[in-house]
Amino acid sequence: PEPTFPAEENSPVPQRKRRVLVGVTGSVAALKLPLLIDELLKIPGLEVKVVTTERAKHFYNAQEVPVTLYGDEDEWQLWKGRSDPVLHIELRRWADLMLVAPLDANTLAKLANGICDNLLTCVIRAWDLSKPLLFCPAMNTAMWEHPITAQQVEQLKGFGYTEIPCVVKKLVCGDEGQ
Repeated sequence: PEPTFPAEENSPVPQRKRRVLVGVTGSVAALKLPLLIDELLKIPGLEVKVVTTERAKHFYNAQEVPVTLYGDEDEWQLWKGRSDPVLHIELRRWADLMLVAPLDANTLAKLANGICDNLLTCVIRAWDLSKPLLFCPAMNTAMWEHPITAQQVEQLKGFGYTEIPCVVKKLVCGDEGQ
């Protein structure tokens, strides 16, 4: 059976769609972004938007992503003056949940240390901590096993974010591991 949201089942009042903001970073796992979005869109009542880093764009074809896709240039084109909306704030207000998949080692380090130098990291820095934020680390096994990675993952968990753990598999580089 298709998943439903609790208030939908017998309510005569039309329900607002649930809004998921997907963040995608420069891990080779970003090549699965079109598949991830296709699967999310199969969930009834779900609206999806994507925030991408510049490095992530290397791994997927934007024409294969059937939802609104935001990048750094959109942040700067939207705001012209004092009363204009600020995109990273508008996106954090819009979303009910944020999913960062994949979260590369570089962005993991930025988030753990409060660095917000692109649209995605600004959205996360401004994130409403009463809403769920899920993150899916994705990097080479050697990077994953570096001691700093565990510290950074724990830092994100300390912020209240939820880790979706890595899986063991054959990596694109040919290595086998997490």
